[in-house]
Amino acid sequence: MRLSQVIWNGKITAAIFESGGLARPIPDYTVQDLIRRSEIDKISISDLASKRAMSHAEEVMPILPIHPREVWACGCTYEMSATFRDAEHNTREGFYAHVFNSSNRPESFFKGTARVCVGPNQPIGIRSDSKFTAPEPELAVVLGQGGKVLGYTLANDVSAWDIEKENPLYLPQSKVYNACCSLGPVIVTPDELADPYNLQMTCSITRDGKEVFRGEVNTSKLNRKIETLVEYLFRANNVPSGSVLCTGTGIIVKEENALAPGDVVTITVPEIGELSNTAAIV
Repeated sequence: MRLSQVIWNGKITAAIFESGGLARPIPDYTVQDLIRRSEIDKISISDLASKRAMSHAEEVMPILPIHPREVWACGCTYEMSATFRDAEHNTREGFYAHVFNSSNRPESFFKGTARVCVGPNQPIGIRSDSKFTAPEPELAVVLGQGGKVLGYTLANDVSAWDIEKENPLYLPQSKVYNACCSLGPVIVTPDELADPYNLQMTCSITRDGKEVFRGEVNTSKLNRKIETLVEYLFRANNVPSGSVLCTGTGIIVKEENALAPGDVVTITVPEIGELSNTAAIV
């Protein structure tokens, strides 16, 4: 099942997306409402959505697919990311490579709440005090009670790399600010996306109608199992149901392609869809 949210009758409303861009709204429910009710009633979110959705489909555009209670993110889960961060920080001992290769404990950090999240076709943020802000395309998981994976979506963990480079202790300022996280376009439930480790992801940056960057990675390069990332996240940390975990990036945008106002970032995984956002100063 492909779930998202739409504006329907003037309200944020959950919807089941079908082929051809059509969707069946689920009156009186947001995706958070669906998660909460499915856990109370002890049925799957897919079954509940199917029961509550309207019978006829409408042509509507997806917005932010969930207003997450919390967003967490992981780092150094792809070799490309670890290598780049070691080079940026001139860590002779290969600090980030150690996290990738040798450490049992993954890097994870708090990315924010729904307050910093945007959906498809909404602006993503460039900090006014950053000269090297870049997209980080990632596979994200929507979490239920106890870390149950309810579905998969795309995420853009937008980051001010120069702020982290100046001092790793500035990581929260590099990662958490207005419009720093884009999610969408839909949430695909596990029954429809059986293998999250074989997804081909692409990311492009278009400036004034010209593509200035293009990169790709397959999630088979993800160095840690999603269940491992979730298990560590939940250690002594009661992450609320309806939260999102971003699993890390394997596509690195370097400084020569730093985001500029008006740039369009497009992240694509065929099994999930296309997440496109325009960059703006915040």
